[in-house]
Amino acid sequence: MAGWLGHAVNNNRVQQITVLGATGSIGSSTLDVIERHPERYQVYALTAHQQVEKLALLCQRFQPAYAVVATEQAAEQLHGLLAATETVTQVLCGEQALAEVASAPEVDAVMAAIVGAAGLKPSLAAVKAGKKLLLANKEALVMSGQLLIELAQRSGAVILPIDSEHNAIFQCLPSHYPKQLAEVGVRKLLLTASGGPLRHMSYAELEQVSPAEACAHPNWSMGRKISVDSATLMNKGLELIEACWLFNLPPAQIEVVVHPQSIIHSMVEYVDGSILAQLGNPDMRTPIAHAMAWPERIESGVQSLNFFELAALEFYPPDTERFACLRLAREAMDAGGVAPAILNAANEVAVAQFLAGQLKFTQIPQLIEAVLTSTPHSAADDLAKVYQADYYAREQAQQWLAQHAAYRH
Repeated sequence: MAGWLGHAVNNNRVQQITVLGATGSIGSSTLDVIERHPERYQVYALTAHQQVEKLALLCQRFQPAYAVVATEQAAEQLHGLLAATETVTQVLCGEQALAEVASAPEVDAVMAAIVGAAGLKPSLAAVKAGKKLLLANKEALVMSGQLLIELAQRSGAVILPIDSEHNAIFQCLPSHYPKQLAEVGVRKLLLTASGGPLRHMSYAELEQVSPAEACAHPNWSMGRKISVDSATLMNKGLELIEACWLFNLPPAQIEVVVHPQSIIHSMVEYVDGSILAQLGNPDMRTPIAHAMAWPERIESGVQSLNFFELAALEFYPPDTERFACLRLAREAMDAGGVAPAILNAANEVAVAQFLAGQLKFTQIPQLIEAVLTSTPHSAADDLAKVYQADYYAREQAQQWLAQHAAYRH
């Protein structure tokens, strides 16, 4: 089996878990699974960016040793909320504190569920410390896949995918496989995509889409940023890049299939014509429980899939003209180096502007393509180069925005 991707760990004692991004949807699902298995898991640290009141309630409920927030002001607020309770949680703040609770000697596993580039440093800290990294933050691999994988190989860290698609692929591969999937007869991977809430709209209709419409995902409960990424198919593009690093395959061997029902989470095609698929209800507790207990299986709280209630399962090729973000992601991975980091940075700026009502939905890929073209490319063999590319890409995105009239819904 590939050295960084899922090897057996000791599940015979209570595991100490740090949950990065505890107040988001992935964090909430993770804590639900933890709460179902108190004999297996205990919360070591919880982190949040802005939702201080929600974090305070979680601290009272799970009694972590540490809670981390973004700023000193937020830390003071959280400390005040906890002062009148019996909570023994120590409150910390800032980027360095995130890295510390991800790499502490007491920690067995880290759920990396911080959205965006902000999740990169604590993920790297966890891998450097040799932890079991439950990777829900796809940007860590998109921005610095080479560095993260090489670091895991040196430290002995375990990386297990939490995205339902990558977790499904992992479940469909042989229990032990070499670094080259061709050696076990894998022809290609098939990433399924729901297509999001806008898949039937014409380009003219997409120009008028509001943030509320883009965030109304038909199958999954997600945050606003990732919901927009799903609607543009950028989420699938980022997952394609992530899959290249996780499974050591070029983009040409990864196919995206639009599957609106989100019942088949992804598939693996073998050279003999066999296709193995992982199916289940669209609930993130399934991949979370799978990764937390791997190679064992534990109850997740997810209901059984009732085949007799299923409608027909549909499959379509993605439309990369109406939804150009998927094409741009594939091109960025083909280009290599810091191109995926540039893509990610431009997308974060574009989505934020769209959610603020300053950009049309159809302008999101326009901004990204312009930034990919105008930002200098280099190798991604050093973290400083990755961050420099991220910085320059955001600068280029702001310049592009300044040259285009603001758009308000």
